[in-house]
Amino acid sequence: MRSALHPDFGDPAQVLCLADSPLPEPGPGQVRIKTLLAPIHNHDLWTIRGQYGYKPTLPAIGGSEAVGVVDALGEGVEGVALGQRFAVAAVHGTWAEYFIAPAKLLVPLPEAIADEAAAQLIAMPLSALMLLEYLQVQPGDFVLQNTANGAVGKTLAMLAAARGINTINLVRRDQGVAELAELGIANAVSTAQAGWQDKVRAIAGDAPIRAAIDSVGGTAAGDLLALLGENGLLVSFGSMTGEPMQISSGDLIFKQATVKGFWGSTVGASLSVDEKRRLIGELLRLAASGELKLPVEAVFDLADAAQAAAASLQPGRKGKILLRP
Repeated sequence: MRSALHPDFGDPAQVLCLADSPLPEPGPGQVRIKTLLAPIHNHDLWTIRGQYGYKPTLPAIGGSEAVGVVDALGEGVEGVALGQRFAVAAVHGTWAEYFIAPAKLLVPLPEAIADEAAAQLIAMPLSALMLLEYLQVQPGDFVLQNTANGAVGKTLAMLAAARGINTINLVRRDQGVAELAELGIANAVSTAQAGWQDKVRAIAGDAPIRAAIDSVGGTAAGDLLALLGENGLLVSFGSMTGEPMQISSGDLIFKQATVKGFWGSTVGASLSVDEKRRLIGELLRLAASGELKLPVEAVFDLADAAQAAAASLQPGRKGKILLRP
């Protein structure tokens, strides 16, 4: 089968190549999926660099999420039909014509959800929804987030709106405000503008900002903390700059603020089957209704995976980069 693999760890744009790989066979409790579309996530690229928590055996086929149809059933698999369409995440080797997935991870899809949305429906949106619940905010509350025009930021804003939670969405470029507006996301503020903090305060009015999400690190974390209300929660979701969070001890003390980290793998592992089913059901409903929009920037052939990886790293993207076998 055709596959996009990397024989070494390194820059994805340099090490990814088209290869002919053996057709995988499903083991007990597994299915083989014929790939329709697969997204390129940041954690996929970190894995290829050899800098992620999971380090595959080389040569390795990239990818961790996809939409596809069941092509073969392993021993003991029940309730799954050949040809049935599913979304699946937290797997390996989806950048290929076929891949193996545990049957228990399959998410059946309604016809109302197109392949382009289904391909990216689980990993990032589920992280965003778990993060929203992690904040323990209520309808009417305000949440402040930076990198709001990233995949998780956009998704969190849409999920929050569906629950009646207000988000204030910080972007680093003026163009980012218009990009969010195209998706129906309001309360966007560009930090490239002088006095942006005053705009944030004006949006919230007299209401305190209950929680803030930092995906940048460095001084950006301190900017969020300074805007938090009393007893607010600051969550570290990532560090785009790679710098430690720089926060004011005065703000931390006098606001009686709490600072916590969020890692989707750990939080997801703590969820019960019923809790995870409830969250995925919410994602399916919102995607089918159009309240959750999952735009696509471009679709590349597997043979062009290296160029696709480079495109995924370009700033100003309006949607996900997908691969088609």
